[in-house]
Amino acid sequence: MNCHPTYCGMVVEIENDRVLSIKGDLENPDSRGFLCLRGRSAVEIVDNPKRLLRPLMRDRREPSAWYEASWEAALDRIADGVRRATPAKTSVWSGHGVYANGYGGPLCTRFAHMLGAQAWVPAIVCWGLGGFGFSLTGVTEVNSMEDLARNSDLVVLWGANFASQANTAPRVLAARKRGATVIAIDVRRTDTFKHADHGFVLRPGTDAALALALMHVIIGEGRHDAAFLAEHTVGFEELAAHVRPLTPEWAAAETGLAATDIVELARLYAASKRSVIVAGGSSMHKSGNSWHAARALACLPALTGSLGRPGAGMGPRHSALSHGMGRSSIVPPDRKSPEDSMVSEMSTILDQLEAGRIKALLMFGSNLASDFTDANRVATALSRMPLVVGFDLFLNDTLREFADVVLPGTSWLEDTGFKLTNTHGYLMDQGLNRRGEARPLSWVLGELAGRLGMEGFFPWRSPAELVDALFDHDATRHAKVDELRSTGPYIELAVGHVGHADLSFPTPSGKVEFLTSRAEELGVPALPVYEPAPENHRRASQARRYPLVLTHGRTFTHFHGFYDHGRALPSLAQADPCPRLWLNPADAEQRSVADGGAIRLYNDRGEMKAWAEVTDRVPPGVTWMHDGWAELNRLTSGARLVSDAAARAFPAGAASYEARIQVEAG
Repeated sequence: MNCHPTYCGMVVEIENDRVLSIKGDLENPDSRGFLCLRGRSAVEIVDNPKRLLRPLMRDRREPSAWYEASWEAALDRIADGVRRATPAKTSVWSGHGVYANGYGGPLCTRFAHMLGAQAWVPAIVCWGLGGFGFSLTGVTEVNSMEDLARNSDLVVLWGANFASQANTAPRVLAARKRGATVIAIDVRRTDTFKHADHGFVLRPGTDAALALALMHVIIGEGRHDAAFLAEHTVGFEELAAHVRPLTPEWAAAETGLAATDIVELARLYAASKRSVIVAGGSSMHKSGNSWHAARALACLPALTGSLGRPGAGMGPRHSALSHGMGRSSIVPPDRKSPEDSMVSEMSTILDQLEAGRIKALLMFGSNLASDFTDANRVATALSRMPLVVGFDLFLNDTLREFADVVLPGTSWLEDTGFKLTNTHGYLMDQGLNRRGEARPLSWVLGELAGRLGMEGFFPWRSPAELVDALFDHDATRHAKVDELRSTGPYIELAVGHVGHADLSFPTPSGKVEFLTSRAEELGVPALPVYEPAPENHRRASQARRYPLVLTHGRTFTHFHGFYDHGRALPSLAQADPCPRLWLNPADAEQRSVADGGAIRLYNDRGEMKAWAEVTDRVPPGVTWMHDGWAELNRLTSGARLVSDAAARAFPAGAASYEARIQVEAG
């Protein structure tokens, strides 16, 4: 499993090369024995009867056309297809399926760079836009969850929920037991709200408006830290003038919150130097204005002077780094010419796919038809592509419909890899023999590299030596696999528990930039702004025809398109057998929709069948469904959000996942 930032330790009981049980590891310093249903269901992966165990090929894209092939024949066909396409018209699309062993991501990028193929950054379907917003302001490091538990007086869970950050959850509860105040902010009442002292449900896409109004109150009431601002920030005077008209009353009209609540929230946050914001990692960064929210959120701890302090700053967030965090790189410079390079920006990729620019697609542990927004365009483009290849444990939507060659991969128990959390590094050693003819990613890429004349692609003698190379860094203490095998399966990383402890920030000025010096270069506003979400805003032109806003996120029973949307694992299939749409009782009554009843979601882009879950945990006019269902992205926008320069400067090339829909029974 790969549920970052929830990396949960497992104790796997093995007898006669078979998995007997999997349970949470009480000695794991991150998860401390916790293991959700996704983790417990991993016992059903290795010897699953639906698992891919031999290479498959077909000569026409029909369900009955698959036949088993030898590895030699499958790899030869792929190499021939890449040569015909040319490397510049070949793309490598890697996903969480190969990130499960730690080395999959960098190894796929190494392969693409040495080949001269396109390599799209997986963050564009996840956290990339949020990371772009934080990086513009310069607040990129996070305090650890242990620091939160010990030191925070106020915890603001902004778009963050315990299903996505399960290991952070007990630390939040420990802080609350110690006396800390917990605040939850989201577009629906998640399970996190049960453990919060204050909960605020705001309209989708209005997070930046709320953050700017909080700044208005903090500055207007003199609750900012003037000394910190003078020493460590750029553009405070411009920011103060910018937010002066952005009153709580203005934000109330945008967010749906009461102006008095906005004022009280600002005062609560600014009252302590030990206030921490735990920001959502993915779902809150998928609307048409989402990166503005991250940029504005990053300003708040700078205004109050709480950066670089215990219990404060920004809390754990998807792919955000601790102070001093890192590992060695195995990725060489990209050999493509600028003319051949395709920017990793989703709407551009869709345009290029439709134009036939990509002739060969190599997918490693990914599911493009489920991953990308505006999935109807994806399907049309894939149907015309000469070569589509998949490497996975199970068939998925993309492979069933569009693949020509499918390669069987090893599970994480059949390979040697690693995991890095914000504070620890873990060895994931091979515990089982490989099943059938499944092969590890390192072997597959090495074989393809040999066929394509890529000398020196895999200079290591084994995956363990590759892990050694990646751990050859101060943060990972230059640990070796053999040492971890003898001394214990994990190390404490040489990192700090307090983000930006040295008050140094990764911006051109070395300071927090309220006023970014990169605005003209990247084509972004110089100051953090709120721009109404193009489609989801209540005054959007689509609102009359499609009055319901579709939002999405994570649950404990599902994670993206893993294991064929969980349908390949009996435990997950039973717990979550079908897509269910959260619908407010007033909206359900208006449409004669019953709880548990069959429904149709639709808009101008497409439609989807689902079942209704009628609940007041979403407000009127808002719906919610967990992500990963292939049909879901037939409804989403795909509108461009950032410039080429911004997408190149940071993996921020997501398109908009916004959608307005109508729902009817039946």
